[in-house]
Amino acid sequence: MRPTPIPRGAAVGLAALLLASPALAEAPFPAKDEMRKTSLAEVRVVTAALAPVAEQVVLTGDIQAKFLSNIAFRVSGKIQERLVEVGEHVTADQVLARLEPQEQQVNVDTAQAALASAEALLTQAKVTFERQQSLMRSGYTTRTAYDQAEQTLRTTQASVESAKAALGNAREQFSYTELKTGVDGIITARNAEAGQVVQSGQTVFTLAQDGPRDAVFIVSETLLAEPPEGKTVEIALLSDPRVRTTGTVREISPAVDPSSGGVRVKIGLSKVPPEMSLGAAVVGLGRFRARPSVSLPWSALFRWQDKPAVWVVDPASHTVAPKTVAIERYAGSAIVLSNGIAPGERVVTAGIQLLRPGQKVAVIGEDAR
Repeated sequence: MRPTPIPRGAAVGLAALLLASPALAEAPFPAKDEMRKTSLAEVRVVTAALAPVAEQVVLTGDIQAKFLSNIAFRVSGKIQERLVEVGEHVTADQVLARLEPQEQQVNVDTAQAALASAEALLTQAKVTFERQQSLMRSGYTTRTAYDQAEQTLRTTQASVESAKAALGNAREQFSYTELKTGVDGIITARNAEAGQVVQSGQTVFTLAQDGPRDAVFIVSETLLAEPPEGKTVEIALLSDPRVRTTGTVREISPAVDPSSGGVRVKIGLSKVPPEMSLGAAVVGLGRFRARPSVSLPWSALFRWQDKPAVWVVDPASHTVAPKTVAIERYAGSAIVLSNGIAPGERVVTAGIQLLRPGQKVAVIGEDAR
């Protein structure tokens, strides 16, 4: 059955009647904000509470030798040859480089000649003393001549000892033309080449000694303001996290590293897996002492007046109000607050998108903490 159409004239009259009616003309539509305030929004909440929160710090560093040695010649000279490369493992008695030995060889030859001369004088002094000693027994010499022969013998004996010491020193200086480490290790740096003139004590190689290893990290100075919960740090290989070991804090630099702005911390490894070679990138996992703090789910956080804030439910009026907070740090899916929320306050964790200040809410569930 088809509806009966309204005549055009009747429709115009009906519209005029509606516009002329004072009751209908003055009836205002509800404001949008009023509708939002009076309508109930369904939300989930969590009750804030103080709980011990331990901060876990994850840092990236590398493996370094516990002992580094700067290897240098003990004498000056021109490098004749270099026998090792960076990254090569060397033994304690292995020759790393040689100096041209002409100057030291001349010193050895001179010392040998001085010793031969002193020994010849000693032989002559011994013969003279023995002759004077024989004449003294038979009474054919004076006491003065005998004493003089004895003094000459003692002097030449001392000269021979001095010449022997000089020869030993010259030979030792000659041996210094060969550069040896004295310990096993890996060459990590080279600072001179063949043909270069070096001074005694000038670093030619840097050696990472075999043995203990450190995991070295650059740590922000603020992390060291509060001591950690324990000195044990878990170390994992960055390329293969299954390779793990532990270590203890061995050294904390007293000064800030000017290149990085952090503090250098060395972790002595209790055991060094073969995969953790020198220079390997590692991750350090440390935990600081737990402190009582209020933590909330990250879903409760929003921005209010350019500051981080959360919605707090008034238990009396069942309305919500924004409250700015101070975030200490982010911990996974939670935020740890340093200020803004007191224990016992109920904070909205779900349904915050359409909330407005003063809006009534209906709590449909509460998250466990």
